[in-house]
Amino acid sequence: MQDFTERAVAFDKLMPLHLQLDTNGCIAHAGPTLRKILADEFVLGRPVSEVFELRRPARGASAAELAAAIGENIHLRMVNGSGTRLKGMVTQNPLADGLLLNLAFGISVVDAVRDYHLTITDFASTDLTVEMLYLVEAKSAVMAETLELNMRLQSAKIEAEEQAYTDALTGLKNRRAMDHLLASALHGEKPFTMMHLDLDFFKAVNDTLGHAAGDLVLEQVATVLNDVTRSDDIVARVGGDEFVLLFSGDLKFEVIDRLCTRIISRLEEPVEFDGQPCRISGSIGIVQSKMYDQPDAERMLHDADIALYASKHKGRACYTLYSDELLENAAHTEPPKGRENTAA
Repeated sequence: MQDFTERAVAFDKLMPLHLQLDTNGCIAHAGPTLRKILADEFVLGRPVSEVFELRRPARGASAAELAAAIGENIHLRMVNGSGTRLKGMVTQNPLADGLLLNLAFGISVVDAVRDYHLTITDFASTDLTVEMLYLVEAKSAVMAETLELNMRLQSAKIEAEEQAYTDALTGLKNRRAMDHLLASALHGEKPFTMMHLDLDFFKAVNDTLGHAAGDLVLEQVATVLNDVTRSDDIVARVGGDEFVLLFSGDLKFEVIDRLCTRIISRLEEPVEFDGQPCRISGSIGIVQSKMYDQPDAERMLHDADIALYASKHKGRACYTLYSDELLENAAHTEPPKGRENTAA
């Protein structure tokens, strides 16, 4: 009896997924891993056909039908609702009368490990499944590390792109970004309006109060421009005290007038620096894509600058909508004083 018990324990260690059937085809014993996946379901003494469905060979799971499959590969499916599939072989039971079914998960082992919370101890130490689980675990770890690395690289790429297209001082788009977005707008079918804004009297702020005051003013200008524009409009700092604004849609003159009046009014609000007021204003030149049969970036930027040039000549703190007449006048007019680029 002791010898029988020792061999039964050895079977459990060597074949944790085995079944022992009596001569009537009822389950006399189940290996520890098989008992684990069957959970609390009572199977001892039950016909094996009530617990498993024989999928291959295509016949039933009675004792006689299983005996006919001795030496063949068999495929079973649990009928308790989980549908877990097992594969294995049938032999005569060397411990007692009846049959021995030595089973394995096959290719579904990874799903079984996940579904039944199995560990390496649930498999025979000589089972190649253990090696496969090590490989799966190692592969999963590598994939997790690779995914994390890819996410870090993607984040770094996005951050680098944002930095490459962002003005460091104001947080607005920079000239590079504006060129890219203007090209996209030109390739689109929607009309848009471009405003070229140059600050008035900004050089005086830098000369009298220093570049720290100029930086503060530029930051306030960025706040103003963000406040008066919509989320789908573009605001870019393209030079020291020069800005380009792109407004999507066909803006009517009344809308342009309100926008420019509001921008200039807000810019003229003094910015305090070390107890001293910094006073600036803004001159604006405007072009619209609908003015051109085939608008291009260089032409629009040039014409917006001509219109800005006209605003400076009119006394600053105003806006001008481009017309061909302005281009003719510009050829005979000296640039206004203070129009030079004054980087902060």
